[in-house]
Amino acid sequence: MIKCNGWPISVCSWSLANDFDTLRSLAEQTGPFLLHLALSDALKGGGEDYLAGVKAAGLGISATMIDFAHEDYSTLDSIKITGGIVPDEHWPDDEKTVLAAIDLTEKLGVKFLSLHFGFIDPDNPAAESKLAERTGTIADYAGQRNITILMETGQETAGQLKHFLETLNHPALAVNFDPANMLLYDKGDPIEAVKTLARWIKHVHIKDATRTQTPGTWGAEVPWSAGQVNTADFLNALKQIGYTGVLAVEREAGDDRLADIKSAIEKLKNFAE
Repeated sequence: MIKCNGWPISVCSWSLANDFDTLRSLAEQTGPFLLHLALSDALKGGGEDYLAGVKAAGLGISATMIDFAHEDYSTLDSIKITGGIVPDEHWPDDEKTVLAAIDLTEKLGVKFLSLHFGFIDPDNPAAESKLAERTGTIADYAGQRNITILMETGQETAGQLKHFLETLNHPALAVNFDPANMLLYDKGDPIEAVKTLARWIKHVHIKDATRTQTPGTWGAEVPWSAGQVNTADFLNALKQIGYTGVLAVEREAGDDRLADIKSAIEKLKNFAE
């Protein structure tokens, strides 16, 4: 298993369109890595074929991930309305989807399931309370199956997410830390956020970005070490908090994602503090 300073390296399967032949080929070039595995296709008709492709790739799984068809990432305003388990009209179906994903995660023998829960809105106590109730329902179900649900960073400040987690105080809730999302959503400094959320960080995305110059619009995702995450400082911050989990390379933009992912892996393998 390839590593960066003792941290196992993983790759987000959706970054390469869940093409397990390509992922297997990449692993042959770089050395074996883990998968942060998207589950949406596995929960649809024909999901058995999808899981057969996962098995054929011969790669372990660091965590699973679920998303929702109703999410609209075209603008910050659109994703705030449609993201995660926030929209009331989709909650009944979303709950079933997440519970099925928990069951499949348990079946696969994986400990973590990650998802974007949606925006925590501290200016709307009723909405925040409703999100907390739904999150608790999911976490209760996960905890009964020894699964930890990972809330992904970025949609709110680290302080707001910390408050949300402290208020729920649920043993089956933790954080998948994505430093680029802090910049893409313009929600603070990734290095300081690591310190704020240290006790909850159980899985990490390796992704870079530049912050927007126009408030209310997206920042830009860029290849690892080409943006404003300050990658060496970020990795050293993880070491300082005693992080012992996985580094999962994610690339959701660019014209040559395969090359960008391979470059990120090589930089991680060669990283020296």
